Amino acid sequence: MRIALINENSQAAKNELICNVLTKVATKYGHTVDNYGMFNAEDKPLTYVQNGILAGILLNSGAADFVITGCGTGEGAMLALNSFPKVICGLVIEPSDAYLFGQINDGNAISMPFAKGFGWGAELNLENCFEQLFKAPFGGGYPKERVVPEQRNKKILDKVKEVSYRPMIEVLKGLDKDLLMEAIDRPSFKKLFFENAKDQELVAYIAELLK
Repeated sequence: MRIALINENSQAAKNELICNVLTKVATKYGHTVDNYGMFNAEDKPLTYVQNGILAGILLNSGAADFVITGCGTGEGAMLALNSFPKVICGLVIEPSDAYLFGQINDGNAISMPFAKGFGWGAELNLENCFEQLFKAPFGGGYPKERVVPEQRNKKILDKVKEVSYRPMIEVLKGLDKDLLMEAIDRPSFKKLFFENAKDQELVAYIAELLK
């Protein structure tokens, strides 16, 4: 699985810490981590809304299989990500949230609070959250006897999202161009996106924007 890490401006200084902990856990389970920044407070800024735009592009194009993001509370980034088609983002504060989201909701993104409650031992909580998230294949159910209805509900949600959201390329064409360009016109995005994206329609559209 290819995992994308995206940090917004208020918590950019924590990017290196988060990336190091995420990479430690993810690589243990055979996953790859791509760091899209922001890399520090001096990097070109991203808002939590732009985190949602990037996550939507990455997940819909196949450039990433899973997205880790967040903001001060995690709430804003979660709402932003869930604004886009084919994105199912959960709020993860503690390890049990991570495990239950993966097993019950079988989503493809999480948002975490990187300011609220992020104090002494924060890196331990991060590691435990990532461990609980990735230690088992998603969609296994919890408790196990609930796996069949939980998997059925996930398929129903996927179908609902198919009719309640427009295709990603239509969404991008409707967005404010400055907002979109501020999100994608950065070296980390251009390198990782074009190396890994699979949806050629999205690739072509974004390449045209970046000319």
